[in-house]
Amino acid sequence: MPIQKRAAAEFLGTFWLIFAGCGAAVLAGKLIGFLGIALAFGLALTTMAYAIGHISGCHINPAVSLGLYAAKRFPAKDLAPYIVAQVLGAVAGAFVVWLIATRNGRFDPTIQGFAANYYGSDYTLGNYSLWGGLAAEMTLTFFFVFVILGATDKRAPVGFAPLAIGLTLAVAHLPGIVVTNLSLNPARSTAAAIFARGVALQQLWAFWLAPIVGGLVAGIVYPWLAREEEKTTVRPAP
Repeated sequence: MPIQKRAAAEFLGTFWLIFAGCGAAVLAGKLIGFLGIALAFGLALTTMAYAIGHISGCHINPAVSLGLYAAKRFPAKDLAPYIVAQVLGAVAGAFVVWLIATRNGRFDPTIQGFAANYYGSDYTLGNYSLWGGLAAEMTLTFFFVFVILGATDKRAPVGFAPLAIGLTLAVAHLPGIVVTNLSLNPARSTAAAIFARGVALQQLWAFWLAPIVGGLVAGIVYPWLAREEEKTTVRPAP
C-alpha cells in the first residue's frame, strides 16, 4: 500500500478517535461520566481498527508507531509520515469538536479545559504531581502497546485484535482520567492543548515524553518475552 494512502488512513483514524473520544468528553461528559468517556475512546479505536487496520495498521498514535518500530514491526522511514498524519488528523478532529462546542455561546475551552491533559491542575480530579502523571502515563501506555503487540502477534487468535485493543484503551481510561485526563497519545494531547491553550500547552512536553517512553519500553519487552527459544538437538556420542 502506498505511503500516501496509509498516511491518509492514519489521518482519518486519528480524526475519528479524537472527534469521538474528546467529543464525548467535551459535549456529553457531564451526562455520560467517566465510564462513558472511556467507552467512547475504546469503541472509536475498535471500530477504526476494523476499518483501516488492513490499510495502515491503525496506529493513530505516535507512541504506538514508535513502539512498533522498537519491536521491529514498523520501518523507520514511515515514522515521520505517520506521526505527521496522526497529529494533523487529531487537530482536525479537535477543531470540529471546538466548532460544535462553541456554538452554544456557553463553552470556553480555555476555561473548561477541552478534555486536555494536565498534571497538578484543578482541571483533573486528582490534582496529581508531575511524577504521578508521568508514572501513570508511562505505565498505562506500556500496557496499551504491550497488548497491541500481543493481540497482533501472528500466533494470537485471528480477528479479535481490535476488540482487545479497544477494550484496553477503555480500561486504561478508568484509572487514568482522574490523574491526567489520560493521554496515551501525543497526537491527542497536542490537539486538545491547541484549543485549551494556557497550562495545557505548557505541560504538553510531558504528554509526548511519557507515552513515547512507555511505548518504546513495550516495544522492547514484548519481543523479548514472546521470543521462542531455539531448540537444540543433542546428538548421541558416536
